Amino acid sequence: MPISSADRLDVALAPDHGGRGPVTVRPVTGGTDRRRFIDFPFRLYEGHPYWVPPLRMDVAGKLNRKKNPFFEHGDIAPFLAERGGEIVGRVAAIKNGQHLAKYDDKAGFFGFIEAVDDPEVWRALFDAAHGWLRGQGLTSARGPVDPTMNDTAGLLVDGFRRPPSILMPYQPAYYQTRLAELGYERAMTMWAYFVHDAYLDDSRLRRGVGLVRSRQPDLTVRPLDRSRFDADISAALRIYNAAWGENWGNVGYTEAEAQHLAAELKPVLEDDLFLFVEKAGVPIAFSASLPNLNQALKRVTDGRLLPFGLPKLLLLAKSGLVNEIRMALMGVLPEHRNGGLDALLVLETIDRGRAMGFDSCEMSWVLDGNKALTNALDKLGGVRDKEYVMVETSLG
Repeated sequence: MPISSADRLDVALAPDHGGRGPVTVRPVTGGTDRRRFIDFPFRLYEGHPYWVPPLRMDVAGKLNRKKNPFFEHGDIAPFLAERGGEIVGRVAAIKNGQHLAKYDDKAGFFGFIEAVDDPEVWRALFDAAHGWLRGQGLTSARGPVDPTMNDTAGLLVDGFRRPPSILMPYQPAYYQTRLAELGYERAMTMWAYFVHDAYLDDSRLRRGVGLVRSRQPDLTVRPLDRSRFDADISAALRIYNAAWGENWGNVGYTEAEAQHLAAELKPVLEDDLFLFVEKAGVPIAFSASLPNLNQALKRVTDGRLLPFGLPKLLLLAKSGLVNEIRMALMGVLPEHRNGGLDALLVLETIDRGRAMGFDSCEMSWVLDGNKALTNALDKLGGVRDKEYVMVETSLG
């Protein structure tokens, strides 16, 4: 199935200062190359109205073999493309040991893709990435993932006129064209739903949740408890891995990966937006929503929190500029499915978010095959605000 887009807003990116000379691609080695790998998007997207600069320290952490627990089972091989003395693109080839152990499908991945709009650059980058994956004994490539589907993942193919929510990607429309030229086809569609108070019809939701509570009076909802933070994260991990285990492409988090992610997000987590449903005191469902700090990060243009970015970010976050949240995770134990617990979590998040001053929410991403959830969000008044895809090609 070819990749397509109904919303092709192309915003000019930074010019390719490297001219029209030959393209060379090399592995990233040493600190200077890593800095150039991290810095390149800031030049590529300079002045772009919708791209949100990532935190440089976060990208560096993902590539750090000593800090990222992904390297306990996987590997990342980053590459830089250069022409005329200038960096014109980057990509990483990725081997995910957890994925291979679960699916045994010889699938590799690509991620961290950023490049100028030039087929020659894209071909050179992916020749290098595909060659590395073949050298690992892998027979297909899927992506984009940075570096897994539990991180920033997906290719934006529709919805270019709105900045991405926190931990979601943004790419120009030409990325899908370049990938299609390289033989990549759509493997899965994912939706980002946007729900705003002005269009929210929660009357049916409230009636449904009322029935859930009347039928199961022993259910309770509680927020994240920081006095037992690690235990709560482990409980969420257990639910998430059980709930999502059979979904397309899911691998789940390892304990180390979950705790690492939670530690990184702990400073920005709002306890009342990280919710557990308990039955007889035992967690059986959870959801995790985050303030959309991208609304503030857009103003921290160099991607650095130190020395001045962090105070600026915290000031902006408290200024009323951040009025959205993103529901990033939700899970219900399989034995408790179809009991309305997902609706209960959605309503609790809406009500608690309103009390905190948030008037809208992005729910992302939702797999296209999850008809129960997509139908429910359609009826609730959600708008399919953005469309993302995972793409795949054979390395044969």
